[in-house]
Amino acid sequence: MSRIRLTRLFTFEMAHALQGYDGPCSNIHGHSYRLEVTVIGTPLEDAAHPKNGMVLDFGDLKRLVQETVLNSVDHALLLHTASPPELVETLRRLRHKLLLTPYQPTCENMLADFSTRLLRAMPANVQLFSLKLWETQNSFAEWHASDQA
Repeated sequence: MSRIRLTRLFTFEMAHALQGYDGPCSNIHGHSYRLEVTVIGTPLEDAAHPKNGMVLDFGDLKRLVQETVLNSVDHALLLHTASPPELVETLRRLRHKLLLTPYQPTCENMLADFSTRLLRAMPANVQLFSLKLWETQNSFAEWHASDQA
């Protein structure tokens, strides 16, 4: 049977600041992100199984991405661990949803992080094929399994 790709679109709100950047993105600012997750696999061939004909139930894909990625980043502020300690302390004291990352929280680095998280969580019968993270209406980064060494 043919291998089929499934894609699901997710949206979330998130803020970030680029530590040491030489432009306006060094300031805390937010985006309405779009994340496209594409998996590939062979549809199940088992007439007695409730998911017969599916590569992966879209609901299962939604749950996997929600638990693996979105729960931690939606409505969060991502900052590099090298951010000023007084800023981090203030945000924590005010109980903001803060996520400190060991990387500069660019669209590209977030996408690499998301791919690592999702690769660890993929069911055995499907593979992560690609990710596309839209930071603005006109700008996105892509990750493809075939490009990885």
